[in-house]
Amino acid sequence: MPSHLVDALLARGCTVVAVDNFVTGSKDNVSHLQDHPRFALVEADVSDGLPHHHPAITERFDAIMHMASPASPKDFATLPIEILRVGSVATMHLLDRAVADGARFLLASTSEAYGDPQVHPQPETYWGNVNPIGIRSVYDESKRFAEAATMAYHRHHGVDVAIVRIFNTYGPRMRPDDGRAVPTFITQALRGEPITLHGTGTQTRSVCYVDDLVRGILLLLDSGETGPINCGTEHEFSMRELAELIVRLTGSSSEIAYLPRTADDPEMRRPDLTLARTRLGFEPEIGVEDGLSRTIAHFTQRLAH
Repeated sequence: MPSHLVDALLARGCTVVAVDNFVTGSKDNVSHLQDHPRFALVEADVSDGLPHHHPAITERFDAIMHMASPASPKDFATLPIEILRVGSVATMHLLDRAVADGARFLLASTSEAYGDPQVHPQPETYWGNVNPIGIRSVYDESKRFAEAATMAYHRHHGVDVAIVRIFNTYGPRMRPDDGRAVPTFITQALRGEPITLHGTGTQTRSVCYVDDLVRGILLLLDSGETGPINCGTEHEFSMRELAELIVRLTGSSSEIAYLPRTADDPEMRRPDLTLARTRLGFEPEIGVEDGLSRTIAHFTQRLAH
């Protein structure tokens, strides 16, 4: 998603500095920007602080958008310490820079802040149902800490902040081996492999195409809202329905196979978008079949090379 956000900001005429250590990201996602005069790519770990020796970092920033963190269920098991550090230490480093620059600070938080919700759909006023020591807790709790830190800097230092809680998002440039449902199902379908569902496949999600998410984030950035504000779509369906739709759209002969349910996997998830509609004028525009077709086209081309 961050590379799509970079594209949108550059299209507005902004100068953009992207900082990434490429633990999960790919330089290919911004390779089309390597000669862009208003774009700089800095390879560094924001958990260690911004590399002040880099000339692009010495400029004053009008906005700092904290999008960093491994976010796939696979990453929760393999990169737990990195996830905890980027949600805590990196957040503090970037908030300190926002204080120094007088910048607006936008935090990419997550629907995972709600855990396995007992309220449906989830409004921003819901405090969540999170297992603080479970396998997913490294991500859930690091984002909840990042929200707390953001609000502390807002209250104590007067930082202009915004928090967006991002719900399940998909689109081109995702890793084929990401571990999240959409890229996994598409890759399996295109290869004719079994589509692997965890549990019974009845758990539900509402998936948002990346262009809609980027538009919502920019609406929040431009507003005076602090948030948190949900961003996503209300089109909710089961994982089995998603798998069957992808099989149909790819024309695949893949069968559906079932694996054991992963620990703390939320039973249902759908945002209450009332705040996004009333405060930001946000409305998702891209239907799921359209968005999935675009994503399938991207993966078809990618897997062919």
